[in-house]
Amino acid sequence: MTSADATTDTSDPGPGGYAAARLRLLGEEPRSGPSRRSALARLTDDWLTGLFAGAARDTGVRGAALVAVGGYGRGELSPRSDLDLLLLHDGKAAPADLARLADRLWYPVWDLGLSLDHSVRTPAEARRTAADDLKVHLGLLDARPVAGDLGLLAGLRTAVLADWRNQAPARLPELHALCRERAEQCGELRFLLEPDLKEARGGLRDAAALRAVAASWLADAPREGLAEARRRLLDTRDALHLTTGRAGDRLALQEQAQVAARTGHPDADTLLREVYEAARTISYAADVTWREVGRVLRARAARPRLRGLLGPRGRGGAAGAAERAPLAEGVVEADGEAVLALAARPERDPVLPLRLGAAAAQAGLPVSLHAVRRLAAQARPLPEPWPAEARELLVTLLGAGEPTVAVWEALEAEGLVSRMLPEWERVRCRPQRNPVHTWTVDRHLVETAVRASAMTRRVGRPDLLLMAALLHDIGKGLPGDHSAAGEAVARRIALRTGFGAADADVLAALVRHHLLLVDTATRRDLDDPATVRTVADAVRTPGTLELLHALTEADALATGPAAWSAWRASLVADLVRRVAAVLGGAPDPGRPDPAPTAEEERLAVEALRTGEPVLALHPRPEEDAVGAELAVAVPDQPGVLPAVAGVLALHRLTVRAADLRSLELPGRLGEALVLRWRVAAGYGSLPEGSRLRADLVRALEGGLDVSAKLAEREAAYPRRRGVVPPPPRVAVVPEVSSLATVLEVRAPDAVGLLHRIGRALEDAGVRVRSAHVSTLGANAVDSLYVTSAEGKPLAPAEAASVAEAVARALA
Repeated sequence: MTSADATTDTSDPGPGGYAAARLRLLGEEPRSGPSRRSALARLTDDWLTGLFAGAARDTGVRGAALVAVGGYGRGELSPRSDLDLLLLHDGKAAPADLARLADRLWYPVWDLGLSLDHSVRTPAEARRTAADDLKVHLGLLDARPVAGDLGLLAGLRTAVLADWRNQAPARLPELHALCRERAEQCGELRFLLEPDLKEARGGLRDAAALRAVAASWLADAPREGLAEARRRLLDTRDALHLTTGRAGDRLALQEQAQVAARTGHPDADTLLREVYEAARTISYAADVTWREVGRVLRARAARPRLRGLLGPRGRGGAAGAAERAPLAEGVVEADGEAVLALAARPERDPVLPLRLGAAAAQAGLPVSLHAVRRLAAQARPLPEPWPAEARELLVTLLGAGEPTVAVWEALEAEGLVSRMLPEWERVRCRPQRNPVHTWTVDRHLVETAVRASAMTRRVGRPDLLLMAALLHDIGKGLPGDHSAAGEAVARRIALRTGFGAADADVLAALVRHHLLLVDTATRRDLDDPATVRTVADAVRTPGTLELLHALTEADALATGPAAWSAWRASLVADLVRRVAAVLGGAPDPGRPDPAPTAEEERLAVEALRTGEPVLALHPRPEEDAVGAELAVAVPDQPGVLPAVAGVLALHRLTVRAADLRSLELPGRLGEALVLRWRVAAGYGSLPEGSRLRADLVRALEGGLDVSAKLAEREAAYPRRRGVVPPPPRVAVVPEVSSLATVLEVRAPDAVGLLHRIGRALEDAGVRVRSAHVSTLGANAVDSLYVTSAEGKPLAPAEAASVAEAVARALA
C-alpha cells in the first residue's frame, strides 16, 4: 500500500495501522514540505475519524464533534507535532458517557507516544474560555472539523470569528504585548546561532499572529513572501524533528549540518542564512502590520472626539484628512510615517529612495510600506558615479543614529539596498559563527554605522568614518581574509558612489586595517619599538589613524558586550597615542628596557632579602569585571611563569596581560624576576593578597600541585554535548619584534591555559619576556614574546620547535 493509499484507508483504524502508515509516510524521501504535512494531517484525520466513530457508537454519545485546532487545525503537522484537539459537545450527553468517549480518543494517542493538547467543552464553554484566554481564542480561529456533528463547529466558528472581530480593539493590543514579551524572552530569530523556529521573534508564532490580525479585518500583513517564509521555517522544523526523533523547535548547533542535508542545503551556514531570510520577512511584516494596527486604533479612538468637535457633518469633509508635513523634496510626513509626496516622480528621480530614507531617519519616522514598494517598482537606477546629492544622502542616512536601523531594513526588505549596493547581497543575512557577535554580518555593519554616528565629532572626515563603518566587513563571504578581500570591494564601492580617488584609498585602508589597532593593542608588546612602527607604516597619516581609532571602537561596540571593555579601550588609546607621536615625527615612545618603577625596585629588594615571592595587588575597576594590577617579584628561578599563572587560575582570576622582566639591582647579589599582571575577577571579589602569596610560595616550593588542582577544576566544566572545539594552533609571527620571537597561541579558553603554556615554554628552555592575553567568547588568543636564555630572539628552527612543543602540550 502506498502512502497515498494510507491517507485514505480506514480499514485498519487502530494504533498499529496508523503507526505503520505514519512511519511509511515520514520515511518517503521524495515527499517533504507542505505535501507531507498535509498528507500526515489527512492520515491522522482518517485514524481519529475511525476512533471517534467506534467510540461514539459504543458509548451512545450523540451531538459531539472532534475538532482540530492550532497547527493541526491548519492541516500542518510536522513529524513530532502536538495534536491539538477539542471534543465539542452539545451538553446533552451524560458526563460519564462523555468521559468514556474522551478516554477512547485520548488514550490511543498517548499509547503511540504522541503529545496531545486536549479539552472537552460545549460551544458556550469554548467561547467563555476564549474570552478569558487569548491563546485559546487564537487556537479556535484555526478550528477544523475532524469527525462528528459538523454543525456544532460551524456555529462555534461563526461565533468565535464574530467575537474576535468585535473585540479586536482590545484583543489586538493584548496579542501585540504577548508577541513583544515572547521576543524579549526568546530573542530575534535571525540573529541567534541556535534559533527557536517557533517562539523567537520572526518565527512561526509571529506568523500565526499575523493570520489572527488578518482575521480581525482591522489590518492585514504584507503578503509578498510571507507564505514562502512560513514554508521555509516549517520545512526546517520538519527536518529537525526527523533528525532528532523528538519534538522541538530549537535548531541546535550540533544538529544544523544534518538538518541542512535533509533540506537539501550544501552546509549549515546556507541553511541558517535561508532561515534568517524567512525570519526577516516575517519580522518586517509584523513591524508593518502592528504599525498599521496602531494607526487604525488611534484613528478609531479619535473619530468620536472629532465628530463632537466638528458636528455631525464635519467641515467640508476635511476632518478625516491626514496632515502632510514636508520633510524633503518629494517626501512628506503623513500619519506618523515618511511617505512620497503627491508630486513625487520616482521614474524621473533616481535619488528619491535615498532622499526618502535620509529624511525618515533624520525625523525618526518609519518608512511607509507603500512608498518603498512604489520606489522598488518605479525608481530608476542611480548613474555611476553617483551624483554628489546621492552620496551625501547616504552619509546622512548612516549618520542618523538609532533610527537608521529600521529605515535601512525597510529599504532592504524591498531590494533597494542591494540595487544600490550589489555587493550587499553577499553579506545579507550571513551568519557569524563566533558567539561574540550579536548580529548577522549585514545588521552588524548597520549597527557599526549607528555607533559611529555618535563619534562623528571626534574626526575630521565623518563621511569617511560612516562609510567605513558600513563597509568594514563587506569582504565576508569572499575567499581568504575578509579584511584583505574587502579592501578592493570597498575601493570599488567608494569610486562608484562618487568619492574621489584619494578618499577611496583611505576607505580601502580603513577596511583593510579595521582590526589592526585592537589586535595589536591586545596581542603585541607596546614597549617594543617595532610594534608601534609597524602600525605607523600601515596607517601612514594622522587623519587615517584618527578615523581608524573611531572605527575600531564603533566596530567593537556593535559586535557585542564581550568585544569591548575599559581595558581594551585603554590599550587601544595607548597604542594610538604612541603611533600618533611617531607619525608626528617624535622618536619611538616604546623602549626596549624601561627603567624599573620605585615599586618594582622595592618588591625586588624584598624578594632578594627574604628569598621568597612578594606581591602588591592594586584594585582597578573594569567595565566587565572586578579588575586589578598585580606586581610580583621572585628570586630568579625556573618555573615562575607557570606557577604564578596557575595560582591566579586557582583563584579564578582571568589574566588580561602579563609582563616579565629580569631586574638586577646594583650592589646586590642575584637577580629578581618582576612580573606585572592585569587580572580580573569575572564574578565575586578579588582574593586577598596574602592568600595569593601563600599559595605562590607553596607552588614554587612544590607543596601545591597546581597542575593537578587545575585538572580537577577543568573536569568540573564538561563540554557541551556535540560541540568539539577546533584544535589549538601555535604559530611563530615573523617581523613584529626586533627584541624577541613572538609566538601566537589560539586555543579554546580553558582553566589554567596560560599555566600550561608557561610550563611548555619552561620545558623548552626559553624565557618569556611578556605575554598579552585576549579572550573573545570561548576562544583565547595569547601572544608571547620569548627569547633564548641569553635574551636574544630565537633562530627560526628553534622557534618552530618551541611552537610545536607548546602545541603538543595543549593538544
